[in-house]
Amino acid sequence: MSPSVVDLAFLGCGGITRTHSRTLTRFRGEVRCHYASREPARAAEFAAQHWGARAFGSYAEAIADPDVDAVLVATPPDTHLDLVLEALAHGKHAIVEKPAFLRSADCELARTAEARSGRRVFVAENYCYKPLARVLRRVVDSGALGEIRFIHLDAVKHQRVEGWRANPGSGGGGALFEGGIHWIDLLANLGPRIEAVHGFRPGDWRGGERSMLVVAEYEEGAVGTLAHSWEIPSPWRGLRLSRIYGTRGSVLFESNGLFVRVTGACQRFIVPGLRDIGGYRAMFRDFLHCIRTGHEPLMSLARAQRGLELVEAAYRTTPFVPDLEVVP
Repeated sequence: MSPSVVDLAFLGCGGITRTHSRTLTRFRGEVRCHYASREPARAAEFAAQHWGARAFGSYAEAIADPDVDAVLVATPPDTHLDLVLEALAHGKHAIVEKPAFLRSADCELARTAEARSGRRVFVAENYCYKPLARVLRRVVDSGALGEIRFIHLDAVKHQRVEGWRANPGSGGGGALFEGGIHWIDLLANLGPRIEAVHGFRPGDWRGGERSMLVVAEYEEGAVGTLAHSWEIPSPWRGLRLSRIYGTRGSVLFESNGLFVRVTGACQRFIVPGLRDIGGYRAMFRDFLHCIRTGHEPLMSLARAQRGLELVEAAYRTTPFVPDLEVVP
């Protein structure tokens, strides 16, 4: 029987756990949060700050606890697979932060364990739940743009790289792998189907990858580009403009999701939704529904695997990207 209240244990007490905890305050009565850390004092601190039910001094203790229904893996990517498999073996649902695993092939291992356990694996890829993503897909599917010719996503910003993100061994790759996976998913799920991607790395290649240009070829004949960077200050305090061009119209949109402007045969100005602009509430709403009903989530393991495959392909076609675990 599906629980009326889901007991969710966070594995890892960092910034993203804090973000998710704030989101889940809106789901009180549906979710009871617990916190686990390798530092017992830190788990206790998070439990006190976020009205958590319990604190655990290790991940294993939380996973083994019979009262825990699901875990949220919020640790560095190199630990994700082992923790997900351990959770499934103990009969827990597993929500895993993006990027889900170090390699796309790891999704097959998780899928096999998922089927054996009767529990589900969810990937916390909030961008696919953004109001912006829904609006763009609806506009493309409506045919108002005609045949899509070009898609350009601008995802450049300046971001400090600290902790495990500065270590390709723990993080699994560079900026495209850790942050660009969001945008790769959007590029792949606007309607046209990607058949090939190519990666280009500008700048100094002596350090870790912080900027990539990804070019996507679509089966329908369109071409897409993603400019992704963690080393370029973006104008207007982080506002960036992206575009979709079709034979009957085009779309100009703010990359974060503030607005969408449709021109051509159909003229519209749309504000996708500011209350859940990051898609976190919709993501957890979907996860809780799927835990209770057994339905497939919007961000399925197959979809997450496709995103990882595209990132791997972009890295493979880049002449030289040093020290990246994600490259086969």
